[in-house]
Amino acid sequence: MKAVTIHEFGGPEVLQVEEVKKPLPRDNEVLIEVHASSLNPVDAKSIEKDSYYRSQMHLPTTLGMDVAGVVEMVGDKVKHIQVGDRVFGQASVLREGSGAFAEYAVTAEDSVAVMPECLGFLEAAAVPLAATSAYEAIFEHMKLQAGQRVLIHGGSGGIGSFAIQLAKHVGAYVAATASGDGVEFVESLGADEVIDYRKDAFEWKLRNYDAVLDTVGGGIYNQSFHVLKREGIIVSMLMKPDENAIRQFGVRAVLEMTHIDRKVLTKVAKLIDEGVLKVHISAIYALTEAKEAYRAKDKHQVLGKIAIDVKRGNYVSV
Repeated sequence: MKAVTIHEFGGPEVLQVEEVKKPLPRDNEVLIEVHASSLNPVDAKSIEKDSYYRSQMHLPTTLGMDVAGVVEMVGDKVKHIQVGDRVFGQASVLREGSGAFAEYAVTAEDSVAVMPECLGFLEAAAVPLAATSAYEAIFEHMKLQAGQRVLIHGGSGGIGSFAIQLAKHVGAYVAATASGDGVEFVESLGADEVIDYRKDAFEWKLRNYDAVLDTVGGGIYNQSFHVLKREGIIVSMLMKPDENAIRQFGVRAVLEMTHIDRKVLTKVAKLIDEGVLKVHISAIYALTEAKEAYRAKDKHQVLGKIAIDVKRGNYVSV
């Protein structure tokens, strides 16, 4: 089968499309005929020469995390997934899967769930990591409630765009940062206030917020403490809690390590089928165009997600 692999760490230039052995599922695993995947920031970070994930990736390895496809085979101990199910989830080698940028992928039964009925494979593949990250931040860490105020950084990205919709669903007041075409996109998602970070400093405009979701890191994370009310919370996808800032501002801080499992995926699928969450795909690339997809994410503003069409030709372009 064809797969996108790396034999060394580096930039998009190290990606290869080559023939590899089709994986077989163990007792608690499923084999998926992959129809689509999607590109996340961590996909790009994981291949860098100074990657935090180097020790967890044994080269050569197949890349890709998010997956959507049809179950072809199940292990003897699989209980909740059946052959023929249309599933979505993760098949990352970082979670002992075989890699999602391939024609077939193996992953643990608990890493996938039945797809939302209203979605095709491309849209479903754009959901798992981004939507689960947003769900865990909004519901599990922040425990956001109606009437509370939340600031979402990177509102036009994958995690940010889902987080805005979830926060509005619970009745929160949502401010978000974006730029360029992202400003209008974030407004269309329902954000009550959008700060163009290229023009305005959010820390001078916002005060007394209950929560902040940081998908950017660096100085943005540091300045976000000024936005929070005492006993507020900042959830970051990138930054470890700053103990000095926690004490100074009297707030809580969390570094979210997203955990994708069948239960959360099923909850997300229900929200999608109910119309609470909509999926936005910015661009679609074929499996053989993986290098171009990685470069596009680096060079261009991405609204929502970039999808990888493993079954190129079966879908209408977005």
